[in-house]
Amino acid sequence: MSETLKLRTGGQVLADQLAIQSAELVFCVPGESYINVIDGLYNHANSIRMINTRHEGGASNMAEAYGKLTGRPGICMVTRGPGATNAAIGLHTAFQDSTPMIMFIGQVGRGMIDREAFQELDYRRVFGEMTKWVAQIDDASRIPEYISRAYHVALSGRPGPVVLALPEDMLTDEVPVADISRPAKAPALSPTTDAMTDLAARLQKAERPLMIVGGPTWTQAAVNHIQAFAEAHDIPVAASLRSQDCFDNRHPNYAGDVGIALNPKLATRIKESDLLLVVGPRLGEMTTQGYTLLGLPDPIQDLVHVHPGVEELGRVYLPDLAINATMPEFARFAAALVPSDAPERKAWVEGAHADYLQRLQPTKVPGPVNLGEIVSYLNKKLPEDAIITVGAGNYTVWAHRFFQHKSFRTQLAPTSGAMGYSVPAAISAKLVDPLRTVISFNGDGCFMMFGQELATAMQFNAPVIFIIVNNGMLGTIRMHQERGYPSRVYTTDLVNPDFVALARAYGAFGEKVLKTEDFEAVFEQAVDSKRPAVIELIVDPEVLTPDQSLSAARAQGEAAQAK
Repeated sequence: MSETLKLRTGGQVLADQLAIQSAELVFCVPGESYINVIDGLYNHANSIRMINTRHEGGASNMAEAYGKLTGRPGICMVTRGPGATNAAIGLHTAFQDSTPMIMFIGQVGRGMIDREAFQELDYRRVFGEMTKWVAQIDDASRIPEYISRAYHVALSGRPGPVVLALPEDMLTDEVPVADISRPAKAPALSPTTDAMTDLAARLQKAERPLMIVGGPTWTQAAVNHIQAFAEAHDIPVAASLRSQDCFDNRHPNYAGDVGIALNPKLATRIKESDLLLVVGPRLGEMTTQGYTLLGLPDPIQDLVHVHPGVEELGRVYLPDLAINATMPEFARFAAALVPSDAPERKAWVEGAHADYLQRLQPTKVPGPVNLGEIVSYLNKKLPEDAIITVGAGNYTVWAHRFFQHKSFRTQLAPTSGAMGYSVPAAISAKLVDPLRTVISFNGDGCFMMFGQELATAMQFNAPVIFIIVNNGMLGTIRMHQERGYPSRVYTTDLVNPDFVALARAYGAFGEKVLKTEDFEAVFEQAVDSKRPAVIELIVDPEVLTPDQSLSAARAQGEAAQAK
């Protein structure tokens, strides 16, 4: 035994490594299986806050949102078995959204492994398909090594989640072990000179280039550089699903988002482009509109795909030029390219932006509450750095279509399409940056998934404004039923609580809006309350999308069946 190293329990060693990694927040539901880690974190209470949530899914969603917002791994701790499986939703979102995250799971004692002990699971099998790496730490002296590797894996290439299982008896072992010397740093991947020369040549030849931005590893500097690149080469810029904060939506080169309810005019422009620059997105199902937007697997247009994960390049679509790079490095090199001499592109850019601006105008919908007008009001009212969170459901279309993201990291939304994300993500955002305004959009079904985390918002003084769009049904599924199975609607109606009374029971501000014109005054009251606040919008069930009523969707389905 070394005389220079102090004996520490495994839990204390782990807590010390998190402090060295500059962890700020640990989202958790406490459990006896990792109680020694909690004791170790008590020593770091001045620098690492433990946020005990009401459900492990809330904790994992908060950790994922932290990773998305900061670019550093979000930390989640849960107990074994039910705690771990409850937390799976945040892991899945982190994997699909390429978000750095580390989940620590308490495990049964090492002497009980493989006996199906109380709440025992093999986490390599449970989470192997939705993580970058799953491991179990059986030797407390190797904790610094495992923590360092976990951070590096979560941050490297295509970022993503890591799971580390912690046997309960390992955490109480006392070991003399040296700490890691410094925090992990994400490796930078730069494009090659040949790749950038090739890109420059393709840009000079292109008449109708179009760029789609999104995905992981963006920074403010990368956003600035990619904006300069787009300006210098007259390239319209679209954002992939839920990545609208990677480019100022007010910029004259912005063309809209390529996601749910895609603007048909933008879809046409993508198909008509002769050079498609995909900078960051994976080219998954949603961004490609079910793999129909581009020729499969060989697009008609020149395809340049830039991504930090080499495994994503050529995974589905055959790129003419594949560039394995992180966004800050690629954007910096791209901004340095000699500007294109192509004045004919100006009309191409102006037309794309004009199409986008036309879609910003709120549509007329049935009923006294027009969500488009409310989102448009918030678009003008909120500070430029306000953070908007959404979960999943038809209500999100309004937030995506009528709100303009004006600065980097103002959007938290799951590309995984996970319901319930908005409430915990908003709380996480407010804890990360208390001075920023945070607005959480929720459907009535979406809110009920993790609405209990309103108690967490109250406990940790996170004055988020939660907007609940209440139409008494699961709107997206009802839409598909009406279009595909008219007159056979089943299981999509909801009986909801009084959301205003529920909010007040938690000690939060609560108010109901029955008419669009009443929203402004209620919103001001919510802000002035300086508390977590719930604003319930009573929306006519006929309001299915900004462009189609429920009755029209049913008529569409009936007409299709009649053919």
